[in-house]
Amino acid sequence: MDDLVQTPGLTLAPTREEELRERDRARVQEARARHRPIWLFFLLAGPGILVMLGENDGPSMLSYATTGASYGIGFFIPFILLTFFMAFVVQEMTVRLGIATQRGHAELIFERFGPFWGYFSMLDLTIGNVLTLITEFIAIRAGAAYFGIPALVAVAAGVVVVILSVSFRRYFTWERAALALAAFNMLFVPAALMAHPDWNAVAHALGTWSPLPGGVTAVFVTLLLADVGATVTPWMIFFQQSAVVDKGMTRDDLPQGRFDTGLGALIAAVAAIAAVLVCVPLFEHHVNAASFSGGTDFASALRPFIGGPGAALFALGMIEAGIVAAMTISTSSAYALGEVLRSKHSLNASFVSARPFYITGALSVIVAAAVVMIPHAPLLAITIAVNVIATLLMAPALVFLLLLANDREVIGSLANGIKSNLLGGAIVILITLMGTAYGLITVFPGLIPK
Repeated sequence: MDDLVQTPGLTLAPTREEELRERDRARVQEARARHRPIWLFFLLAGPGILVMLGENDGPSMLSYATTGASYGIGFFIPFILLTFFMAFVVQEMTVRLGIATQRGHAELIFERFGPFWGYFSMLDLTIGNVLTLITEFIAIRAGAAYFGIPALVAVAAGVVVVILSVSFRRYFTWERAALALAAFNMLFVPAALMAHPDWNAVAHALGTWSPLPGGVTAVFVTLLLADVGATVTPWMIFFQQSAVVDKGMTRDDLPQGRFDTGLGALIAAVAAIAAVLVCVPLFEHHVNAASFSGGTDFASALRPFIGGPGAALFALGMIEAGIVAAMTISTSSAYALGEVLRSKHSLNASFVSARPFYITGALSVIVAAAVVMIPHAPLLAITIAVNVIATLLMAPALVFLLLLANDREVIGSLANGIKSNLLGGAIVILITLMGTAYGLITVFPGLIPK
């Protein structure tokens, strides 16, 4: 919060940011007073759906596609559902923290744990965000290449869209624009239907959790970590908590915030499983996805099996995944830096009053786009590696989240209960074990077969 010095008897005029947020709150209160639950949810929906569909980003969809091409229908479909349940458990805590404190995640860590751990968490976030933003532009470039669009044009257009999205200087408008774009994540569903998956096999996989074909290998562990990193990452915590605050949500809005997060997890899980199913024909026809360089290769390889329209939908879905994630991830970086600097950090604020906030978002996007233009980069290897790194960075972020969600001086009556702590603790242990396993096979590659 900004520290304001008020002269006795002098009332300060509300800022533009405060006026816009109050206008949004007035509409919410009117909808609640008139008992219009659907309209109320429409007004309050956004942070949860966006954070889940934003995480269905370029590297995530390529990880799911690689999973389908490598293992087909079976073990990974129920595993993906489990990871989105994990994501819901984690993100629901951020909703409660944002509502209870009206502060962003970075700000809370600095306040409760001091500068050392505050800068540690910022380093954790920065590494993950920079690497992930690079892969978002890889996805945009790869998807556009399928349609013959030059890389420079595609990447530049992506930068323009992301930067223009914040030019409205209005959180609600930015959120609605991002949600409209995020809806195109569902393009993977009709593409999957064109692959004619065996629905009996899908039902069997969901009902029995099919055993893994080929046993535990280095490829399996890498894809396992990549799929976890495709659903649970540090930027999600920072983004959703700050978005809840920027939206002005209160304790009365908690049920809608939880539903928003759960619905987002469900929609994103459907799109993720669709990305697996659309690439199952590559598995069935023994196409080696390990040699692919990115989304273009997937779309081109799929064309003989699902047709031109299906391959085009896959490529368009990759473009959407990259753009929406670039919007949300760059905003999470801008929120966090604004909180650390104690400067204005709101999409409702003017450029003049929140210059570091807007410049951070724009610069992070421009730098990531420039890196993507480096020739002959191994695009698919980079995208899989980024999801693995995201998993490795997640354990410390989760520890901070759990500590804050149990600190009653911070969160009060909205603190974690036994169930949330058990689930959260189990997620930390699972992710730590996965990270340890990956570290061991990296240092000692002979431990398990390739």
